[in-house]
Amino acid sequence: MLLSLKRGSDELLGHAPMVTNGASPHIAVMEACNNDAKKVKLDQTQLGVPSKVIHIRNMPLDTTEAEIVALGLPFGKVTNVLVMKKKNQAFIELQDEAQAATMVSYHTECPAQIRGRSVYIQYSTHRELKTEVVNPSAQAALQAAESVQTDKTVLRIIIENMAYPVTIDVLKQIFSKFGVVLKIITFTKNNTFQALLQMADPVAAQAAKLSLDTQNIYTGCCTLRIDFSKLTNLNVKYNNDKSRDYTNPTLPGGESMRMGMDHHAFSLGTPSVLASPFTAAMPGFGATPLTAYGAAGTVGGTPLYATSMGMGLGGMPGGMPGMPQGPFGGFGGFGGLPPGAMMPGMQGIPFPGQVTTGPVVLVSNLSEETITPDALFTLFGVYGDVHRVKILYNKKDNALIQFAEPRQAALAIQHLDRLLLWGKNIRVAPSKHPVVQMPKEGQTDGGKLTKDFTTSPLHRFKKKGSKNYSNIYPPSATLHLSNIPPTISEEEIKEAFNNHGTVKNFKFFPKDRKMALIEMESPEDAVVALIAMHNYQLGDSSHLRVSFSKSTI
Repeated sequence: MLLSLKRGSDELLGHAPMVTNGASPHIAVMEACNNDAKKVKLDQTQLGVPSKVIHIRNMPLDTTEAEIVALGLPFGKVTNVLVMKKKNQAFIELQDEAQAATMVSYHTECPAQIRGRSVYIQYSTHRELKTEVVNPSAQAALQAAESVQTDKTVLRIIIENMAYPVTIDVLKQIFSKFGVVLKIITFTKNNTFQALLQMADPVAAQAAKLSLDTQNIYTGCCTLRIDFSKLTNLNVKYNNDKSRDYTNPTLPGGESMRMGMDHHAFSLGTPSVLASPFTAAMPGFGATPLTAYGAAGTVGGTPLYATSMGMGLGGMPGGMPGMPQGPFGGFGGFGGLPPGAMMPGMQGIPFPGQVTTGPVVLVSNLSEETITPDALFTLFGVYGDVHRVKILYNKKDNALIQFAEPRQAALAIQHLDRLLLWGKNIRVAPSKHPVVQMPKEGQTDGGKLTKDFTTSPLHRFKKKGSKNYSNIYPPSATLHLSNIPPTISEEEIKEAFNNHGTVKNFKFFPKDRKMALIEMESPEDAVVALIAMHNYQLGDSSHLRVSFSKSTI
């Protein structure tokens, strides 16, 4: 690769108009080039005079044009690229100086990485990148980038293999790493969970699509499939568990929402604090994944991670003073961690406010006179498969509950902490115990304090991808009933529920009389009714199924 320099070590000047769309330079060399290139050992604070051309140093020998384009794409439109493989350097030209300034400013604080190697970003001393000979690799990279650059801001998201619930708060936190999320609408179509999500600007939408398409939210499941929607604006009518307009918090339903993210999601490492690796491949880039923000990962199999509040992977800040809202914050590229896990090398170094959780939770401030292992199994079983329950012998208002997996424990904490149960606000927190120990042989208490439910037929989430995962809601006054025998009347059901609180309303589903909604006087009444009536025998072989509902009657 030959260079002609006049003003600096990375100067590329020419007299003909700039050729875009991937041309690669073939320019006469001056002897000073080699000498100057050796002198480019600049400190990161020596960024130079602002220019729309960026100089990139210390990159891996086999870095591709696609990977260099990927570095610039989140910050704006990439108009030209040049890779000098023998010198471990590259140049990238953005559409204007403002975009370049944002890129340099961001990477001054958060060094970029390609395949796990830190690369140095600074302004080039030349004002434009002129190329004279077409380089097919550069052309393909720029054409692929052009194909994802659009003025659209609404994304259509499909979640495949949804083994874990994906809520609006989960989507908000994932996509917020790329810019401001304005609105979200979720729905089920063809038995598949889908969402429409509107970003504040096209660049943020492009970066989110490029980075997240084909990625897994959790290891091996919840795969994101992302396309641009034909819609230009989302019309959200309600702020609830299925839709949210962040620009209009006064919409109906907003005040009654329990915003789990506000209370616990940040501190528990739940999915609503996930950040994303920038490792998806752009169309036309062949098999090489984009690895601008970390080590290379497997396309379609790189999980997104739980991180601490306000922090992205690798300790990158989620927002920096003076940075405009856009596709920034928390990029990472460390593949292979399960949900809630910390990044490699960071075990034992807690982030501010972060508490990791295992499969066991500690429940306190229970009603000693009323609580039983079966009652806790039924209530906490709404959010996961409870394997064991132990009410502490010396402190009977406390209990340990072991779930099948940590994710379910985190959901229970999110939805049940501070719940009013039998006149007391219970507290639910992560436990330091990895398992709940059963009594030693000969010391059994007959299930009064400790009980094993591992083989219970009442687990709601035994099947991976169960529809129950997409119907997890916080406690509410309205309960969803199913498995109702055709011979049972409304009056019989209301009479049974009135034994556990006051029934305000009841409604059979018009097209399926096996299901109904029942509204209790208060959420506390509904919780007590759920505990008592779930698995209640209504017929010779029919047992009622009860869960919390997002609907009202």
